[in-house]
Amino acid sequence: MDLRVPVQLAATCLEMPERAAWLERLPRVIDDLAARWSITLGAPYEEASCAWVAPALLADGRRSFAGRSDGGRAVLKLGMPHLEGEHELDGLRFWDGDPTVRLLAADADNNAMLLERCEPGTPLRALSEPEQDVVIAGLLRRLWRTPSAPHPFRPLSTMTREWSRVAMGAPGYRADEEVVREGVRLFEELPLTSTEAVLLATDLHAGNVLRARREPWLVIDPKPFLGDPAYDATQHLLNCMSRLRSDPLGMIHRFADLLGVDSERVRLWMFARLAVEPRDRWLADDWSALLRALH
Repeated sequence: MDLRVPVQLAATCLEMPERAAWLERLPRVIDDLAARWSITLGAPYEEASCAWVAPALLADGRRSFAGRSDGGRAVLKLGMPHLEGEHELDGLRFWDGDPTVRLLAADADNNAMLLERCEPGTPLRALSEPEQDVVIAGLLRRLWRTPSAPHPFRPLSTMTREWSRVAMGAPGYRADEEVVREGVRLFEELPLTSTEAVLLATDLHAGNVLRARREPWLVIDPKPFLGDPAYDATQHLLNCMSRLRSDPLGMIHRFADLLGVDSERVRLWMFARLAVEPRDRWLADDWSALLRALH
């Protein structure tokens, strides 16, 4: 088996001792899972940065796993320790393939998942951004359901509080700027003022939607939290930066209409999200201009 660690994943794991320890255990865990689930693994996907992911083939000519037809082809995914991905496995169980990839087998102790393989697997980003808007809006509307209690899902405020804490402690954080302070405050307050609480994907963008045979498009890599559906617009919008810079309010209104959510809440979420975004991802002028346009 090819057990090499993609460069991006290795770099991410060096950021925390807990992740470095996970990386050290990884080869043994992969060997165990391959034997236990009788799978043969291909080379890992190089673009993964928060999980070790590789194509898998079911052994002995099997064409299905756990009674589900998959043509003998699957994907093995082991998620590194991180706040956002802690309940991906639970989310995939909850959505049960509607409209996500299906979970074929799981090892919760190792945050390991054997998943349906999307074929041909073309990312949604192959389409134009206006076409992406329509597809992602349709997928999000299908994802937004309220799980029955008891359930394992955390409120969105768990994530927003942590992101705010990290942002305020980051080197070069400009907490003396009134507009930034307001954005950070909103990022913590907005989850508490929503009138809806549905299960969110929180990281749905065109790179996390793949062409498949069972459905035209399937969602991969959800990071579920329970909260305001308007928040789920933010990641796709941030991934359409050229359009967002040229007409931020127009793009927000268009996408909010496709989603059927309040565009004003989407604007507030975008403003707040920008305030806590790591500065090294942005050109200073771009970040400042967009933040003030949304203020």
